[in-house]
Amino acid sequence: TNAGNWPDVPYDAYCKDGAAVLAVEGALRGGAGAVRYVGGAADAVIAAHPETLVHPGPPDRAGRVQAWVVGPGLGDEPGVAEVLASDVPVLVDADGLRGLDPALVRARSAPTVLTPHAGEAAALLDTTREEVEAGRLAAVRELAGRYGATVLLKGSTTLVCGAAAGAVRVNPTGTGWLATAGSGDVLSGLAGSLLAAGLHPVDAASCAAYLHGLAARRASEGRGPVTAGEVAGTLGEAWRDVRAGE
Repeated sequence: TNAGNWPDVPYDAYCKDGAAVLAVEGALRGGAGAVRYVGGAADAVIAAHPETLVHPGPPDRAGRVQAWVVGPGLGDEPGVAEVLASDVPVLVDADGLRGLDPALVRARSAPTVLTPHAGEAAALLDTTREEVEAGRLAAVRELAGRYGATVLLKGSTTLVCGAAAGAVRVNPTGTGWLATAGSGDVLSGLAGSLLAAGLHPVDAASCAAYLHGLAARRASEGRGPVTAGEVAGTLGEAWRDVRAGE
């Protein structure tokens, strides 16, 4: 709603900046020693996380990285092809998944991770959301095989399938309260941070989903609905629980 006192900025600008901020926070809380951000939301990112290294782009001039996350807050800006041309692991989410060319992904020498929800998966498979939801195991395997990528299919039960389109991992953590705007952006940043740490893409996606789900449980415990920012803010407690063996 607009009470008449918002600045005259298009609504999609809020969405783009927020997605970028949440993805950066997920990466920062994923253990990365430093996080670089390239894109049009640099001011918002620095305001929220002044420790972030920002660059106007293009990505190949932003400095050395161990992994890229592309898509959250991207909007119609370029960048997907440039990032996929790099020789480091890449995670593609949100706006980066629109019109994604399977040949571009399959040609990569470094690992790629795709993190669609059911609607995005349906677009990638040229089918309907209902078809994806009715056959999630088949959908995640088909996506992995078609793109030659590790696929994390978000939903009520998050599934992870490697590029070989074989065994599928089912994430045991999480809560229905994770179905909130921005939570996927946090997950992408977290998984990208784990990719940068050197984890195998299937392990990075699986561990990110597990920690993300634990954080959501922690954040919603005794209170119900949570925001994506609250999930991100509870990631530290999720890490502590895992390290303590709880």
